[in-house]
Amino acid sequence: MGNRLSNIYTRTGDDGTTGLGDGGRVRKDDLRVETYGTVDELNCALGLMLAQDIPANIDRIGSAIQQKLFDLGGELCIPGAVTMTEHDVTAIESELDELNADLPPLKDFVLPGGSSSAAACHMARAICRRAERRLVSLAQETDVNEYSIRYLNRLSDLLFVIARALNTHERVPEVLWTGGKLRQE
Repeated sequence: MGNRLSNIYTRTGDDGTTGLGDGGRVRKDDLRVETYGTVDELNCALGLMLAQDIPANIDRIGSAIQQKLFDLGGELCIPGAVTMTEHDVTAIESELDELNADLPPLKDFVLPGGSSSAAACHMARAICRRAERRLVSLAQETDVNEYSIRYLNRLSDLLFVIARALNTHERVPEVLWTGGKLRQE
């Protein structure tokens, strides 16, 4: 493991640039920085969910996801690095299938909310979708790991199912969309 930070501030970013993991410097609004920053934001949102009183299996899943998201952030911070694999994608699918099997089938769209833990999970899901969009945009500019895109895509589905499972566990009914009418004016 590298050196520990003894000084948190370095002043090297005062000019609006930041260092990448390969030693290069880019503007702080560079799409690569925006992408791994959004992955970090997702990880923080998951931390909020994990700070709730949640079932042990969901805590285990969420904690494992946080570790993988940190890996993904590192991958994105070092151009050309690869940490995410097909195994990571299939692991998410397996967790998703297992959790979804115990839930009632959906007949309507579910609005984000319910219990505080489910609401935090829905927030993480929405941030995950944004991270995925940023990564897809980055893939238009440079090579990115295809499994990283797939991972975020599956992860947003898993987070939706986790939110449903949390509401079920806490016996909080899901808020269903009542089907507002779209009007053209």
